[in-house]
Amino acid sequence: MLRILFCLFVFFAISAGSLVAGPLGLVLPTDNDAIFSEDPSQFYMYTDRNFEGVASKPWSGGAYGFTRDQKRSAAGIILTRLHEGIDIRPVKRDASGEPLDDVRAIATGTVVYVNASASQSNYGRYIVVHHDWGDGPFFSLYAHLSKPTAKAGQSVTAGETIAKMGYTGDGINRERAHVHVELNFILSDHFQRWYDRHFTNQNHHGIYNGINLTGLDISALLKAHRANPAITIPEFLATQVEVHYRVLVPRKGGLPFLQRYPWLGRDLDRVENPVSWEFSFAATGVPLAIKPSDQVVSVPTVTFVKPTPGNHSDFTVGRLTGTGDRATLTPTGSRYLQLITDSF
Repeated sequence: MLRILFCLFVFFAISAGSLVAGPLGLVLPTDNDAIFSEDPSQFYMYTDRNFEGVASKPWSGGAYGFTRDQKRSAAGIILTRLHEGIDIRPVKRDASGEPLDDVRAIATGTVVYVNASASQSNYGRYIVVHHDWGDGPFFSLYAHLSKPTAKAGQSVTAGETIAKMGYTGDGINRERAHVHVELNFILSDHFQRWYDRHFTNQNHHGIYNGINLTGLDISALLKAHRANPAITIPEFLATQVEVHYRVLVPRKGGLPFLQRYPWLGRDLDRVENPVSWEFSFAATGVPLAIKPSDQVVSVPTVTFVKPTPGNHSDFTVGRLTGTGDRATLTPTGSRYLQLITDSF
C-alpha cells in the first residue's frame, strides 16, 4: 500500500512539474504551471506591440528568444530583439489587481545578490541565485519583484520563496505584472574593469549586472528537464541548441571562461600550443563550444555563420553584420568577445 501511495505521489509531482530530481532539480518559480499545458498564453505575460500602426498584445513576447521588435526584411517579417528569459504572469491578484504570487528559487543554491532599488535597473528589484551542479557556476535571476524576501548569502532550496511578484522596472504597469526569470552563464569575474572602458554611468550591481550574464533557453530547459529529470546543462545545449556562428580569437594568456566551464572545451589535446581559440555560439550569444587552434589571427574573426536572408545583425542581437555566408563582428560583437575572453 505504501509503495502504491509513493508511486502516486511521484506521478502527480512530475505531472505538476514540481518534482526535485536529477542533477539540476528544477522546479517552477511560481504556481503558474501552464508552460506544460496546451495553452502557453496562460503562462507568459503578453507584451504591448504596435507594428505598422496595428496594436496587439502577443503572449509570445514573454517567451525566450527573438520574440520582440518586428521588422520587415528580406526574410519577411522577423523579430529581432532577444528576450533572454521568460515573463511569467500571475495566477493570483487581490481586488485591486495587485499580484499575490510568491516567487521561488528554481533550484537549490545560494543568493548572491539582491537589488532592492526599483530605479537602479531595468530589471527593477531583482535577485540572483548561484547554482552549482558540477558544471561551473550558473545563476538564476528573478526580476520586477515587488518585495525581495531572501538575503544575500542565504542558502535556498528548490521551491523556497525568495520574493513577491511585482511590476518594478521600466515599462511595466500593474496590468502587466510578472516575474522575469533567467538562467545564465557569467561572462567575466573582471566585469567592472571592462565596464569602465565602455560606459560612463555607474554600475550598481557588480558582476551581477545583466550585461555580464548571458541567458540560455530556460523554457526549453524546463521542458527537457520534465521529460528527462537526469538531463544536465551540457547535454541540453549539445542536443537542443544549434551553432549559428563561430569566431576565432587570439590567445592572450589564460582563458578564465573555459576554466569556469571546462566541458565547453573540444579537442583540447589536438593543438599543443594554440595561438587562438575558436568559439561556437548560438544565435543568442550562448557559448556552445571552445576549440584550440593553430590559426594566427590578430583580431577576433568570424569563421562561420549560418546563412540567413537579410543582414546577420537581425539574427545575432546585433553582434554580427553581413549577408549570406559572410559576416564580421560589429562593435557590439567585439565588446562581447572582449568580455567573454577577458581580453581588455
